[in-house]
This record gives sequence, structure tokens and C-alpha cells, in this order.
Amino acid sequence: MPETATTFNVREVSETARVIEIKGDVTAQSEDVLMDAYGRANVDGVRSIVLSFAALDYMNSGGIGLLVTVLVRAQRNSQRVLAYGLSDHYRQIFELTRLDDAVGIHDSEADALAAAEEA
Repeated sequence: MPETATTFNVREVSETARVIEIKGDVTAQSEDVLMDAYGRANVDGVRSIVLSFAALDYMNSGGIGLLVTVLVRAQRNSQRVLAYGLSDHYRQIFELTRLDDAVGIHDSEADALAAAEEA
């Protein structure tokens, strides 16, 4: 079975917020591209990192571990992590792993960006 290419596109939405658009599968093998995307999003003045899961195909425990790594790095940089586009299945996983306590979960990009601007 061919492996799905994982891409992480970084968009500047304001001086203080960046969106990382996740497309494909997020597994432990995604580490280099995810950390590169976080590095591109983590510029001076950015207070919020918004993760878009709208185009996520699959995420396993290794992918959850990578999200925790991003969360820790963001917290070290005094940044909030927000997310939108999670399916019901992945929302439940965020609840079970208590990631929803640390990551602001929103229904839409507009809601996530509004919360990002409040940071």
C-alpha cells in the first residue's frame, strides 16, 4: 500500500498567529516535516499556533506524541496552541488523552483565529 504524503503548510494570518495546515497522515515518521513547519511558524511576535486538521487523513499514537512535542515547544515560547477541523473521532482522542486541556479546540478556522487574537 503506498504511503500517503504528509504536508504541513504554514500560513501567516496575522502578526501574532500562524496556521499550520496538516494534510495526510500524522505518524512518528512525520517528525521532521512537522518540526520544520513549527520552526517556520515560530517567528518573533507569534503568540498563537493554530493547527488545521481539516485535511487530516489519519493520526496514530506516534502522531499524538509529535503534537505533544509541538505543544511543549510552543509553551516554552509562551505560545498558545489552538486547533480546528478535528473529526468527532479525533476530538474524542484529544479528550481521552487530555490534549483538549492544553489545546484550544474550535469548530472552525474563524473561531480558532478569534481565540488566537484574544491571546
